[in-house]
Amino acid sequence: MDEKEAARAAVREFLTTRRARVTPTDAGLPPQGSRRRVKGLRREEVALLAGVSPEYYVRLERGQATGPSAGVVDAVAGVLRLDDDERAHLDRLLAALTPAARKRSRGAAKDLVTSGIRVVLDSMDHLPAVVFNGRFDILAVNTLGRALLAPVYDLPGRTNSARFLFLDEPRARDLFPEWDGITADTVAMLRIEAGRHPDDPDLTELIGELATRSTEFRTRWAANDVRTPRAGTKTFRHPLIGEVTLPYETLRIDAVSSQVLSVYAPRPGTPEADAIRLLASWNADNQRNNDPTPRTRPEPRGLT
Repeated sequence: MDEKEAARAAVREFLTTRRARVTPTDAGLPPQGSRRRVKGLRREEVALLAGVSPEYYVRLERGQATGPSAGVVDAVAGVLRLDDDERAHLDRLLAALTPAARKRSRGAAKDLVTSGIRVVLDSMDHLPAVVFNGRFDILAVNTLGRALLAPVYDLPGRTNSARFLFLDEPRARDLFPEWDGITADTVAMLRIEAGRHPDDPDLTELIGELATRSTEFRTRWAANDVRTPRAGTKTFRHPLIGEVTLPYETLRIDAVSSQVLSVYAPRPGTPEADAIRLLASWNADNQRNNDPTPRTRPEPRGLT
């Protein structure tokens, strides 16, 4: 499949899955009876509701419409009930259909972490922090972040959190009790990255590897869901500090739009902050003694 066909396929798969989510009742159409061959709306129903001809919507869904206006895309997005992430993703997919956009996308994903970002990481000695690219490769991490994510580094090959989640599933489920939600979000964010950089060979290789080796990944990838990185909480069942739910902030690095800095930042005085203090204490001792990571939890050392 060449680049143009791949771009068209991405548009077709995305719009088809979004159309399947919306029932005629959801869209305010009269009852259609029980013998419907399609799940969700038909193409002609989307066209009717969006105010375009059925023929034009078919071309749009197939990635064959030339330069659809913002008004048409707005109307289709409204009918399909796209959220902000999905609408932005659709815009990127449609833009990628033009040769100029495909040419600009080559080499867009950058993995170089600047010296300034490394200084920022090292200065946060009391909070775990990590830099990811859009493929979920871990590009840089401070010592506390390395201790928090230590199991991720045990998987041979590229240090990539998506690979850990799907290719080391038993240990990933142990580290992340909310594995189902985390993996769904991870795949949705990989979909965003695929829309931004369809020509990234490393991303293509990663998706191919995960799709080949993980049924769970294939199922989630086929859903075509999209999500941008944002702040939230993540629950760890860590071998050193036990089960803890940590709030995190996700900051996009302006110089390289595909990189994000994630910082786990529990509020001072909370049990979560005490857990990070315990991890930091162990990490400092480990660095002094140059010992391998223990597989049992340390004593709390009187932390409250």
